[in-house]
Amino acid sequence: MSDTDLHLKDSGPVHEVEISVVVPLLDESQSLIELVDNIKNALSEFSFEVILVDDGSEDNSWEVIRELRSKYSWIKGISLQRNYGKSTALQAGFDIASGRYVVTMDADLQDDPNEIPDMIRMLQEGKDLVSGWKKKRKDPISKTIPSKFFNMVTRWVTGIKLHDFNCGLKAYKREVIEKIHLYGELHRYVPLLAKWEGYDKIGEKEVQHHSRKYGNTKFGWSRFMHGFLDLVTLVFVNNYMNRPMHFFGTIGVLILVAGSVINLYLAYIKIFLGESLANRPLLFLGIMLVVIGVQFFSIGFLGDMINKGQVETRDPNIRDRI
Repeated sequence: MSDTDLHLKDSGPVHEVEISVVVPLLDESQSLIELVDNIKNALSEFSFEVILVDDGSEDNSWEVIRELRSKYSWIKGISLQRNYGKSTALQAGFDIASGRYVVTMDADLQDDPNEIPDMIRMLQEGKDLVSGWKKKRKDPISKTIPSKFFNMVTRWVTGIKLHDFNCGLKAYKREVIEKIHLYGELHRYVPLLAKWEGYDKIGEKEVQHHSRKYGNTKFGWSRFMHGFLDLVTLVFVNNYMNRPMHFFGTIGVLILVAGSVINLYLAYIKIFLGESLANRPLLFLGIMLVVIGVQFFSIGFLGDMINKGQVETRDPNIRDRI
């Protein structure tokens, strides 16, 4: 996404901010004023800013954001040129957030800002990030059942024992969001991305969930399929990006061995038993497996060579320095 795709509202003078609340939104003009009032009341004890990211709305959401900005100096607004998706909208907000802690929440009034102070206290007590858990969801069954299945699979694959990866209400220490970059549907997997960067003190808080007050949900069944595909990509990249030979080489060797066994068997019956191989489909299978096995092994070998050439350019995540 180029700089020309973003219209950034002037954020005013720089000041010390304790909490940055990043709110991605799409066609939520009816809820914005009430949302901002709720956040203001909930965070009255803190210095804070609210970053409203308009992800290509077709209603008058941006006009409402401009009005709120003229009323409150702690409002920041970003208008994306088109609808890029929630992950990109969140990343745009992260890029300009100045708070010591960063909170994300949805704009539909289903997340409760009154949960934020307790989540911040959990961060202050040592957690790297805190994820909300909508234990009693106020959503139709068409959303709750797929979400339960999605969360079950994600817990099993990632090893992170969270009940609700989809909850938009999350709180992070600033250094966590500085180490990750969101795109696609990766906003669901911020805990996993943080864990891979060494921020594995992940907390969970049961949060109150409200019924949608205005409009309709912007997410359909396709989001779960996209989410699963992104999870597969993440796990594969993390496990094998730095050692492609472990994946491609292993598969290649197994296929090559299978093809070689078949070919040795066929060679034996041809040489010692004098049987014809011309009409045996097994011959073509053996040849094909050997070729495919060599190709997989070669891909892994080339991947390792490329990694070796780039290893000196990688910056490690240093925990401490003395």
